[in-house]
Amino acid sequence: MSIKLVLSLLALSGLAGIALGYVLRLLIALGQRGSLELEVKQRLLEARERANRIIKEAEEKAETVAAEHQGPMQEKEERLEKIEERVLRREEFLDESARKLSEQSELVRIRENEVANLRKETDKLILEERAQLEKVANLTEDEAKKRLLEQLEKTQENALLARLQKLEAHGRKQLEARAQNILLAAIHRLGNSVNSELMTLSVTLPNEEIKGKIIGKEGRNIKAFERATGVDVIIDEAPDKITLSSFDPLRRHIAKIALEKLIADGRIQPAKIEETIQKTKDEVEEMIKQKGEEAAYEAGVVGLDPRLITLLGRLHFRTSYGQNVLQHSVEMSHLAGMLATELHADQDVARAGALLHDIGKAVDHEVQGTHVEIGKRILEKFGVDNRIIQAMQAHHEEYPYETPEAIIVQVADALSAGRPGARKDTVERYLERLGDLERIAAGFEGVEKVYAIQAGREIRIFVNPGKISDLAMHKLAREIALRVQGELKYPGEIKVNVIRENRVVEFAR
Repeated sequence: MSIKLVLSLLALSGLAGIALGYVLRLLIALGQRGSLELEVKQRLLEARERANRIIKEAEEKAETVAAEHQGPMQEKEERLEKIEERVLRREEFLDESARKLSEQSELVRIRENEVANLRKETDKLILEERAQLEKVANLTEDEAKKRLLEQLEKTQENALLARLQKLEAHGRKQLEARAQNILLAAIHRLGNSVNSELMTLSVTLPNEEIKGKIIGKEGRNIKAFERATGVDVIIDEAPDKITLSSFDPLRRHIAKIALEKLIADGRIQPAKIEETIQKTKDEVEEMIKQKGEEAAYEAGVVGLDPRLITLLGRLHFRTSYGQNVLQHSVEMSHLAGMLATELHADQDVARAGALLHDIGKAVDHEVQGTHVEIGKRILEKFGVDNRIIQAMQAHHEEYPYETPEAIIVQVADALSAGRPGARKDTVERYLERLGDLERIAAGFEGVEKVYAIQAGREIRIFVNPGKISDLAMHKLAREIALRVQGELKYPGEIKVNVIRENRVVEFAR
C-alpha cells in the first residue's frame, strides 16, 4: 500500500515538476519576447529619425543647388531672347532688301527694253540713210570703198611705195639682228673645245726586250696582229714605244687595248693574239653601248631603242673632217635645244633630230646609199617619231624643210661644223680615200677582209682559199689595182697585197 502511494506521489511529483518546468519556460519565453519587441521598436524609431534627417539634408542641398543654377539659366534665357530679337530684325532687313532688288530688277528690265527699241530704231535709220546715200550716189557701199581705195592708190602711190620699202627694210634689219643675236647667244653658251682626231696611237713598252716578243720569229706575231686588227704596227728607233696607225678609230682603239693586254700577259704568240683581240672586240662593243647611253643622257634625249643607242655609240669611232661625229652630234643637240627655246619650237624634237642626224654614218660602209637615206631607214625601222625623222632628214638639203625643227637642225649642223677649228678638210679627204680603198677591194668575190695601211699607200686583202686559187690571186690583184686606178685620185702609187692562207685546226683529246 505504501509502495503504491509512494509511486503515486512520485508520479504526481513528476507531473508537477513537468508542469512547473513548462510554466517557467513559458514565463521565460514571454519575457524574452517582450525585450525583442522593445528592441525592434527602438530600432524603428532610430531609422525614422535618421530618414527624416537625410530627407531634410537632401532638401537643403536641393534648395542650394537650385539657387546656384537659377542664375546661369536665367542668363541663358536672356541671351536667347536677344538672339531671337536680332534674327527677327535681320529677317525684316532681308525682306526689305529683296523687295528693293525686285523693284530694281524690274526697272532694269524696262530700261533694257527701251534700249533695244532705240537700237532697232537707230539701225533702221542707218539703213534708210545708207539706202538714200547709195541712191543719190548711184553706188553701193563696197563699190564706194573700192573707188576710194583706188583713188588713194593713184594719188598716194609713190608715198605708199616709199612707206612699204621703208617698213620692209626696217623689218629685214630687225629680223637679221634678231637672228644674229640668237645664233651668237647659242654659240657663246656652248663654247666647246674641239680636239682634232689623230690617225695614230702610241703604246708605251715596259722595256726594249718586249719589242722582240711583239715581232716574233720571222715577224709572225706582228703579222698575225696586223691581220687580226687591220692596223699597221710601226716599230722604229723610238725608245719604249710602238705606234699603231690606221684611218679607222675603232680599229686603232681595239689594237691599242689588245696590245696592252698582251704586253701585260707576256704570252705573245698567234693563237693568244687572236684570242685577246676577240675578247677586246667584245669589250669594245660594251663600251660602244655605254658611249651611246652617255651621249643620249648628255643631250637630254630619252626613250630611244637600245639598238639605236648602240648605233649611236659607234659614232664615237667615226670622224667627219677630223671632227668626232658623236661629239659633233651632242654639240648639235645642245645648239638645237637652245635655238628651239629661243624660237618657241619643240625643244625635244629638235634635240633628238640633231643627235640622230648622222646615225646613218654608223653603218654607211656596210649599207648602200647616203648616210641621210640610211639614217632615215634606220629611224623608221626602230619606230622613231616621224617629227624627229622630218627634223633630221633635211640637214643636207636632200629633203625639203617640212617643220621649223628641220631648219633648226640644219642651222645647228652648220654652226657646229663651220666654227673655226672644228674641222679639217684635208684630214677628211684622206680618210675618205682610205675608206674608198677598202670599199673597192671588198666588192670583189672571195674577199674576206680588207685593210688599208701605210697611210693609204698599201692595201692588204685576205681572200677565202676555197674560192680563190693561187693562180686567181694574180688576176684578182690586177683587177683591184685597175679599179682603184680608175676610180680614185691619189698621189704616188698604192700597193695591192693579196694574201691567201690555208689554216688547218685539229684538237687532241
